[in-house]
Amino acid sequence: MFAAGALAVATLHQSSRSVPIVFANVSDPVGSGHVASLARPGGNVTGFASTDFGLSAKLLELLKQVAPRVARVAVVRNAGNPVEIVQFGAIQAVAPSLGMELTPVGITDAGEIENDIGAFARGGNGGLIVPGAGVQQIQRATIVAAAAQHKLPAVYAFRSVVAQGGLISYGIDQTEPYRLAAGYVDRILKGEKPADLPVQAPTKYELVINLKTAKALGLDMPATVLARADEVIE
Repeated sequence: MFAAGALAVATLHQSSRSVPIVFANVSDPVGSGHVASLARPGGNVTGFASTDFGLSAKLLELLKQVAPRVARVAVVRNAGNPVEIVQFGAIQAVAPSLGMELTPVGITDAGEIENDIGAFARGGNGGLIVPGAGVQQIQRATIVAAAAQHKLPAVYAFRSVVAQGGLISYGIDQTEPYRLAAGYVDRILKGEKPADLPVQAPTKYELVINLKTAKALGLDMPATVLARADEVIE
């Protein structure tokens, strides 16, 4: 069986401990109990993880590059998600070296997002980091609109948000794990065991910039950042 996302994997894994399951885009397969370790899964589940926790810190570094005046950063997160707790910790670890002060913003519903981002923006010199893929993706239109309304430069983890009007994203190519998963399915059908196929971490990342949004925010995108971009939306 093939499963995309943590909920689908959890459901299938509860149903069977023998039928091979290959997954894509699961944030923390070890912490979720689906595999014993990344190198040796040890059961009937293996696949391709979606999270590199160090990536969250890179989002903050990227925000500093494109908006050097930002000194206060709201991190839009789901505090009930263990993965996002680790992500927030990674961002906290580098914030002092960049001279940035962090404020967590909850994402229970659209009204909470709008109110909290609005209150944060009134403090001045602010920016946003949106590292998550769960509720943040569902509420991306609300987050993008709030960032635009309050003139807050924001860095996201996924291209889809930038295509919808977000400023810039740096994260995994969300389609790549699906292509790679086909190879694992083929190997299992030919006799290999999921227990022996290591869970693979992301290896392909993409930097996407929306120049129209940058112009609306009054930002001049650095040439060094533009040169690294995989895609520029104008």
